[in-house]
Amino acid sequence: MLSKNEIKEIRALGQKKFRDEQGLFVVEGEKLVEEALRSEFEVVRHFRVEEIGEETMARISQLTHPSPALAVLRQPKPQLPQILPGELVLALDGIRDPGNLGTILRIADWFGIRQVLASEDTVELYNPKVVQATMGAIFRVRVHYCDLVTMLRCPVRPGMTEEVKPGMTEEAVPVYGTFLEGDSIYETPLTKGGILVMGSEANGISPEVAATITQKLHIPPYPPDAHTSESLNVAVAAAIACAEFRRRLSSNRLFM
Repeated sequence: MLSKNEIKEIRALGQKKFRDEQGLFVVEGEKLVEEALRSEFEVVRHFRVEEIGEETMARISQLTHPSPALAVLRQPKPQLPQILPGELVLALDGIRDPGNLGTILRIADWFGIRQVLASEDTVELYNPKVVQATMGAIFRVRVHYCDLVTMLRCPVRPGMTEEVKPGMTEEAVPVYGTFLEGDSIYETPLTKGGILVMGSEANGISPEVAATITQKLHIPPYPPDAHTSESLNVAVAAAIACAEFRRRLSSNRLFM
């Protein structure tokens, strides 16, 4: 049986302020809890409805319809990203919708992308809606919140020190971005690795981040001259772009 204080503390983790203070977050659902228990994340406590009862589970849950399982996890300590040669990394510029962030992490997981860079104004990773939308990808894809402009100007390689100045590795890590005025992603030469930037839902890639991009890409409509929707949802665009990078790699037609 959980005490009133314990219930209050778990419920409070629905708010960013308390997640930040405690360094904890909540996952809900049998699949997510199972994934958490198998992951390298520290599971502080976990509960099942048959152990604590439906009423108590409803009181600690953030969901409209509580699931049979819930776990409290410790947030991993932030790490400096290290981009390996040939590694494909996603970078997110001002993604605000929790569902979009969670879905993008799920897409990254599907396409074997293990690191995501996120601007400091991107929605918080441990927001319950983000966690649910990842469908477990949160345990396999590492998200690094950072000054995105600085990071894109100087991507960090293994063995580099913090004294390395921005721009020193610019030629080693190509930076791609999706734009309405870019070159068709299906006709543009790509590299095996690099950083693929996706912009915010409302404004796309910011001018500051755009200045760091070495190749602008566009996902054309079909047929190319058709009158269509103004743009794609950012998660949909991320899926198409990641699929094209991986398709070229699998067919050995990726490289410049």
